[in-house]
Amino acid sequence: MKQTTLIKTADIAKKWYVVDASEQTLGRLSTEIAKILRGKHKPSFTPHINNGDHVIVINAEKVILSGNKEKDKNYYSHSFHPGGLKVRNVQTQRKLFPERIVERAVRLMLPKTVQGSNQYRALHVYAGSEHPHEAQQPEVLIINTKKGVNN
Repeated sequence: MKQTTLIKTADIAKKWYVVDASEQTLGRLSTEIAKILRGKHKPSFTPHINNGDHVIVINAEKVILSGNKEKDKNYYSHSFHPGGLKVRNVQTQRKLFPERIVERAVRLMLPKTVQGSNQYRALHVYAGSEHPHEAQQPEVLIINTKKGVNN
């Protein structure tokens, strides 16, 4: 009979990483962050267990969007009342809430389940270069999002 080793929640060691988003392409950066939040970078990846790590994203206001997305891409929200549709383009969103650009891109790449909600909670995005998580001793994670370069 085959012995299976069970992964327990207490056995999972969660690391903290800092990612600098300045001069990074939004989509390529978001996919790498989503992989880390899900735990796909670990050899012990299991889809039904949250063994992902915490990610701190700094300089979110300096993220790059390719093409004309800065003025053509829209973010929609609706209050579910008649005439309650609100539309913002990326330029307006960057002025008001620059963190939400990265947060939304990563959130939509995670599973739409309870597990995805728990993984999304491990994402911490800040517009500037300062963050309040120095006590967790985060490691600097360099993500190269240049087109044509293998990660």
